[in-house]
Amino acid sequence: MRIVRWRPRTGPHLLAVDACVAGVVTAAYVALAGQGGSDGLPRFSGPVWVGWLVAAGVGAPLAARRLWPLPALVVVLGATAAATLLDITRDPYLATALALYAVALLVPPRRTEAALALTLAVSAAAVIIGEAVLTPSGPWPEAAGTVALVWLVTGGAWAAGRAVRQRRARAARRERRLAEEALAEERLCIARELHDIVSHSLSVIVVKASVANHVAEERPEETRDAIGAIERTGREALTEMRRALGMLRGDPATPHTPGDPATPHTPGGDAGPHKPGADAAQMAPPPGLDDLPALVRRAERAGIRAGLRTRLAADLPAGTALTVYRIVQEALTNVVKHAGDGTHCEVTVTADTRGQVHIEVADDGAGRAPLSGRADLRGGHGLVGMRERVMMYGGTLRAGPRPGGGFAVSVRLPAGPAHGTASDRREPTA
Repeated sequence: MRIVRWRPRTGPHLLAVDACVAGVVTAAYVALAGQGGSDGLPRFSGPVWVGWLVAAGVGAPLAARRLWPLPALVVVLGATAAATLLDITRDPYLATALALYAVALLVPPRRTEAALALTLAVSAAAVIIGEAVLTPSGPWPEAAGTVALVWLVTGGAWAAGRAVRQRRARAARRERRLAEEALAEERLCIARELHDIVSHSLSVIVVKASVANHVAEERPEETRDAIGAIERTGREALTEMRRALGMLRGDPATPHTPGDPATPHTPGGDAGPHKPGADAAQMAPPPGLDDLPALVRRAERAGIRAGLRTRLAADLPAGTALTVYRIVQEALTNVVKHAGDGTHCEVTVTADTRGQVHIEVADDGAGRAPLSGRADLRGGHGLVGMRERVMMYGGTLRAGPRPGGGFAVSVRLPAGPAHGTASDRREPTA
């Protein structure tokens, strides 16, 4: 099982915030280095450039605390300790706390614990030496109280960074698990549909073979037609089975249990008595291109103003037609769920003479927010399901907002069987 690791967030906006914080802290320490002793505490009396250098060491590294957390902490901690010994510091090591927060958030746990121990030791030594030895500003208990305050601030920052890190890691693992469950469920749905196609193809083959057997001597022309139908149906079934196996071979841990789509159905047993019309039900084809108008009408009943255009220069295999139907269904479901009433949507399905299919579902996104329960179109997992279906055919999927508003899904399915994976150009969440 692959371990999911949380990746830190270091976007430009966060770096800009850190740069602003670094500027504020540096300016504050420059002011502290130049202030008088009006607060009753010892004041810095050294050269101005030393004060500026210490101020830069305390504040400037904070701008890079997300890029180089440990080096930034070392510089800030050393500069803050120097500021304490020089009687510049008037805050409970806030800059060190900010740097330590980034270390706890971004650095591996073992190294963060060592960084915390180093911070507590250096800060305690600097406070005690500065306030109780070099320039005493009060009795020892006051220095101990200052140490306790510094430890509370820096330790709290470290604990906050560690908590945020763990929370984000849990969220990443949860999202990964949900995505894997969605993919596994979609693969099972695809396997079930292909199993239905193969069952339908075998039923046709059996019927045509029976016809050919009965009319072989009396009507040779009809026999040849039946054999040709058997050949075409068998090739289509073999193509669909190869596609299904090529996609599902990467998930060997899924067991086949009774009732699983991959388990062949055995006549008899507890299937019940044979009913008239059962053979016809088995031979009924799965949804295809002829069912698209009904699908569009159901979308219109859900409040969408939909249009359908089909240009087919070649007949499509049953599996490809089913994939086209399911992709259009998922796209229309997304429109109903997310675009709302009054949205205008255009569905275009074209197939050239080689059998290459192009599907486009585009809406203007001008509808009102949909009411709960309005969508009566049943789909899978949106773009996840569409990507899995396109992957089976080695096609391409583009999905994203349109420049003028709305959303568009564009799919291309190549002609003939494919053994590659889908090229997913853009996959925003619908």
